[in-house]
Amino acid sequence: VFSSVTSVINMSIFKDQFVLEELIQEIEKKSTALSFGPLQSNGHVSVQGSFPAIKLLREFLLAKAKSLSEEDKREESKTHQRPRRKLQQHRLATEMSNSTRDADGGKQVVVLDTDVYHYMKHFFPRTLLMKNDVAISDVVDKDTTTLYIQKAGRGPAADQVLRVKEKIESQSVKLHNTLRKERIYFEGRRRDEKKRYTWVCEHLKSQYPSLLTIPYDTHIDVIGNSSEVFQFTKAVKN
Repeated sequence: VFSSVTSVINMSIFKDQFVLEELIQEIEKKSTALSFGPLQSNGHVSVQGSFPAIKLLREFLLAKAKSLSEEDKREESKTHQRPRRKLQQHRLATEMSNSTRDADGGKQVVVLDTDVYHYMKHFFPRTLLMKNDVAISDVVDKDTTTLYIQKAGRGPAADQVLRVKEKIESQSVKLHNTLRKERIYFEGRRRDEKKRYTWVCEHLKSQYPSLLTIPYDTHIDVIGNSSEVFQFTKAVKN
């Protein structure tokens, strides 16, 4: 069993979005479970702490690097890059504090498919209800949703936090194996046709009580078991 480990992290990939020195200082203040060494000229920094805390840091930074890469691709202009950089830095430091705090078991993290999360939240709300000593918060990021499960009170609740996590994971596995999503696109449709699709979906929902429909500006997502999704989308298109 490793009581403490040291890892070298390459932070240079964030240099175009953040001031690295300030970013590391903010993360260090928020992450009391970790100890950061000095920032090297090549962007490397050594981090020491418990293995769970180091693992959470690694997973978080990898996910954030991927997210920033996707955001940069969508960036149309660099005129607002500087203020956006500060906003990203503040957000990253805040999220980092949420990811590494209480890495000894007082906090658990579950990553779900966003469609599964929406379905679970709608049809199995009790699974996601906050308990007496446990609080659940979510961060939705496109196709994935991260749930943070942590102690809400001062008393020891690590076992209860773990039980809530296991219950959510068990339910998500069942749903992941049975759910299917179909997307009804509005592309090329007139406004009156979009309204008709939306009205038909609302009208048919009573016949398919186990289906979840989520309307967007460009499409409607239909989530449920395979046969009902097929029947529903066929009825809507007809």
